[in-house]
Amino acid sequence: MIHFLVVFAATLLGCFAARVELSWDVGYVYGARDGFTYRRAIGVNGELPFPPVHVTQGDTLVINVHNSLDVPTSIHAHGLLNNGTNYYDGPDMVTQCGIPPGESFTYVLETKNQFGTFWIHGHTRHQEVDGFHTPLIIHSRKQPVIDYDEELLVAFEDWYTTEFNVRQEYINNLKGASRPPTNYAKALINGYDGNNTAPITFVPGKRYRLRVVCMSVNNWFKFRIPGHKMTVIEADGVESMPLEVDGLSMGPGQRYSVIVTAHKSDKFNYIYNVTSYSRFITKEEGLRPIVYTGLIKYKDDAPTKTIPVVSDNQLVWPEEAQLQAYDKQPRLPVDRQIELTVNRFTDVYNVPYSALGSSLYKSVLVPTLYTALSMGELAKNSSVYGPQTNAYVLKHLEVVEIVINNPAIEDHTFHFHGHNVQVIETGPFGNSSTIDREPVPRILSGPWPMWRDTVQVRAFEFIRVRFRADNPGVWFLHCHLAVHMYNGLAVVLIEAPDVLQQRQSVPEKMVEMCKRQGIHTQGN
Repeated sequence: MIHFLVVFAATLLGCFAARVELSWDVGYVYGARDGFTYRRAIGVNGELPFPPVHVTQGDTLVINVHNSLDVPTSIHAHGLLNNGTNYYDGPDMVTQCGIPPGESFTYVLETKNQFGTFWIHGHTRHQEVDGFHTPLIIHSRKQPVIDYDEELLVAFEDWYTTEFNVRQEYINNLKGASRPPTNYAKALINGYDGNNTAPITFVPGKRYRLRVVCMSVNNWFKFRIPGHKMTVIEADGVESMPLEVDGLSMGPGQRYSVIVTAHKSDKFNYIYNVTSYSRFITKEEGLRPIVYTGLIKYKDDAPTKTIPVVSDNQLVWPEEAQLQAYDKQPRLPVDRQIELTVNRFTDVYNVPYSALGSSLYKSVLVPTLYTALSMGELAKNSSVYGPQTNAYVLKHLEVVEIVINNPAIEDHTFHFHGHNVQVIETGPFGNSSTIDREPVPRILSGPWPMWRDTVQVRAFEFIRVRFRADNPGVWFLHCHLAVHMYNGLAVVLIEAPDVLQQRQSVPEKMVEMCKRQGIHTQGN
């Protein structure tokens, strides 16, 4: 009977599924997004910001990408599992060669049973830093955790005065000379200068679902609506048991859905607070962190209610291990553990780097997926992929526990391509006496650990996560801070290469795209 219901549900989902097709011309645009600095950026169809993408659970999302840049490009649907279509995942030289300038390529993205709040961004040459990103909303066909009347999208970005690769290449070429002053980011809210964002309108008595997306590349964001409580119902595209909080603290790449119930009276308007900060940038009053405020509008001429200021440590924020999954899946039993430690070191020119282990990730000569598909039995040997990939080969269906230790002063978010992971435990690691924060407690998840694809590993903390290796492919695991990823804070998970070889083959157009750029598609 249960099998019949599962088959029936899948058939029903297929009956309603649609094919949503978009055409994206990725090119340079110019403007002053922060309200001050006019600069070149990357947009779609001449727009920046460009429209969020909306589809429904079970739909096929087809994106025809034309590259009008002067360098290669690619896209990654952040949080989409791409089960059976690893080659559409997007990271350049991991699962594909970039789309060459002047050429086009079509991504066919299956949402299958996924729904929730995601985003799409460039995954070549860190183009997401320069504006190439937008929210992706996959609407559910099922009853939500909590009913609501309307949903609103709130997206955060950090924005810099110069293009990312221009600045990074300049810094790296200094080779020990005097380094330029830090390029502090401004914050954008829903694509525009955080000080000039349109009000959020509430109707008295209505219940709102706020989909909050942190499309930041280096900064953390805190979001509150004083005078209103938030109830978390989703994190990273996975439904959670309801959890009431005062606000959200989000690292680069993370997403939440929260329910906020409007007051019954329109007597007052309210102010929301958005704080943008980064632990590795020195604090300076009024500049770092930067606090932005906006209006929660109940009525045009209503006065703004004054809410007493409360310090952050007196408020409730969602913790990684505190959330519980709505599907009530218990902790997975462990077959294998991988321990990764963030090691910070400097080169001969005193330029700092961070690595997951003893070596930095560096790009390869052959896309790693193509190596896994072309090396036969040798694909099970991690050394085949080269020491610069930090490759770990996983067996099909084994339960892998990964512990990430961060004994350094910098916060990180780590993104798992191809998987959601159960957050089992977080806690202190190393000597935290050098930072201005109280020692963190050790938090063990409840009986139904939350599933996420992007997890915070803050300064002097560790995180323990688990997942089942049920998605054969080559999956990037990397810090989602652009400057750290640029310098090599990443590993690659080679998942069930023997099963991968049986089930998948790269579309011929992708192979030809590599060959036209002189990139090999077999071997290593």
